[in-house]
Amino acid sequence: MRLHSSLPKTVFIGTSSWKYLGWRGQLYDEEKYVTRGKFSESRFNRDCLAEYAEVFKTVCVDAAYYKFPDDRHLEGMVSQVPSDFLFAFKVTDEITIKRFANLPRFGLRAGKSNENFLSADLFAKEFLGPCGEFKQNIGLLMFEFSKFYTSDYQHGRDFVADLDRFLAALPKGWPYGVEIRNKHFLHPEYFGVLPKHGVTHVFNSWADMPPVKEQLALDGSRTNPNLNAARFLLKPGRRYEESVKLFEPYDKIKEPNPDARTAGAALVKEGVDGGGKRKTFIYVNNRLEGNALETIDAIVHV
Repeated sequence: MRLHSSLPKTVFIGTSSWKYLGWRGQLYDEEKYVTRGKFSESRFNRDCLAEYAEVFKTVCVDAAYYKFPDDRHLEGMVSQVPSDFLFAFKVTDEITIKRFANLPRFGLRAGKSNENFLSADLFAKEFLGPCGEFKQNIGLLMFEFSKFYTSDYQHGRDFVADLDRFLAALPKGWPYGVEIRNKHFLHPEYFGVLPKHGVTHVFNSWADMPPVKEQLALDGSRTNPNLNAARFLLKPGRRYEESVKLFEPYDKIKEPNPDARTAGAALVKEGVDGGGKRKTFIYVNNRLEGNALETIDAIVHV
């Protein structure tokens, strides 16, 4: 697989995570991960990033959402990629969850308020601390906020006020982005607070969000003149669990999404037309169409 050679150096397009067995024979050479005559999944998971980076120059590290990064893990990833490869990280949910959902992974904290919600100090220590040594390979740090309910925020302006205080307290000099899952929060107040702090609105295709095409048309949605970002995750209106069942093992496209492809191509064009002044990061998930590799190929050739 080869990316379109005309993409400028400021346009970074890649996938959400990279360890997918369904991509064998398409992106990955299965023979590289054979040990003692058998395919080794552990070896594949450990080493396949290097092969991924032969084609792509960015990837979104979704795993960081569930656990703060550590030096060893970061070094292991950076050591497999070229010096100009840029990672995007989802910031750990310890910072972005207001109330823990009733899920087993939260243990005794399930259903309770998160005392570390929007803690700039904890973020600086536990997230940025390990990342400091690898800063040159970090292109985007995304604060993904899951859907808030009225028990969390009765009004969008209340979230914006808290977000404003949080962003003001963050260490400067890092490429920050904010991704929200409440479509009614997409108002001028929200778009107005991000540029105050040099933060990017991350366009996202998600179950309860309007299509990226509609977000692109909103006034003020380009909140950072130096950085654009988008994640094409799900078809609007479709739930995550449904997409997993529909598309696994992610080895081929099962449901083309022309609207998402067109929106992705529009963002690529913005990056191309930007004359090198703005970096553009676009990430595609397998659960959008069934195979992120083929979706990306369609976007760059639309």
